[in-house]
Amino acid sequence: MLSKGKIQYLKSLQLKKFREKSQEFIVEGPKLVAELLKSDFVVKSIFATSEWLKQNMDIANGKIEIFEVSQSELNRISGFKTPNQLVALAEAKETNLILDDVLNDFSIVLDGISDPGNLGTIIRTADWYGFRKIICSNDTVEFLNPKIVQSSMGSIFRVPVYYANIVDLIEKLRPDFPIYGTFMDGKNIYNESFNESGMLILGSESHGISKNVEKLVKIRLHIPSVETKAESLNVSVAGAICCSEIKRSKLKNS
Repeated sequence: MLSKGKIQYLKSLQLKKFREKSQEFIVEGPKLVAELLKSDFVVKSIFATSEWLKQNMDIANGKIEIFEVSQSELNRISGFKTPNQLVALAEAKETNLILDDVLNDFSIVLDGISDPGNLGTIIRTADWYGFRKIICSNDTVEFLNPKIVQSSMGSIFRVPVYYANIVDLIEKLRPDFPIYGTFMDGKNIYNESFNESGMLILGSESHGISKNVEKLVKIRLHIPSVETKAESLNVSVAGAICCSEIKRSKLKNS
C-alpha cells in the first residue's frame, strides 16, 4: 500500500513547479514506459497493478524500485481519467546545448509554442524524419508536461529537447548559417533546396515567429495552399510538412 505522502508527491508531478523543483516526472501506460525503459533516462520507480507485474516483473532487472498498487491507488496517482496499468517515476536529464552540434546539424527551433499537444506532435514528427535536436525558446511550454510526454508517443525519449534564448543562440552562429522561418509571404517551400545543416524556426500558434527572432531569419518559407478559406495551418501540421520537405530535399541531393 502506498503512503499518503507518496501518493501526494506523485500527483504533485502533474504540475510544472513540482517537476522543476524535484527534477522528476511521471510516465504512464505500458507502451510509453516500455519506451522509457529503453532510453537513457534514469527510471527510479514503477507503480503497477499485479496484472502488469505478473508479465513484466523481470523488466526492471533489480535496478528499479517496484511497487504493486491497487486499481484504486493507480486511479489516485494517475493523470488519466482511465489509468492504464502502471506509472513510472523518472529523473529529468540535464541538457546542455553545444554550439558545434548546432552548426553541424539541422535543428527544429520552436519560438513560443504554448500548446502541449502541438509540442508533443512536433517531437514525434521530428523523430519520424530523423531530426536529432529540437531547440525551444524559454517561453515554449515545458517538454516534460504529461500531455507532451503522452502525445509524443515515446519520441520524447529519443529526441533531445533544449531550451535557450533564440536570439542569443542565432547571434553566435556563423554569418552564412541558413536560418529558415515559416511566413505567409515567404518563398514556396516546394521549390527550396535545403542544406545538410541549418535551422527551421516555427512560431507560436497565436502570433507566429516573434519580431526579434524574425529579424534574424534569412530565408522566409511559405507553404502554399490550394484555394481555400482557411487562414493558416496548425503549427504541428506546418512543422510536419517542413520536416518532410527538408528530408526529401536532402535525400534528393545526397
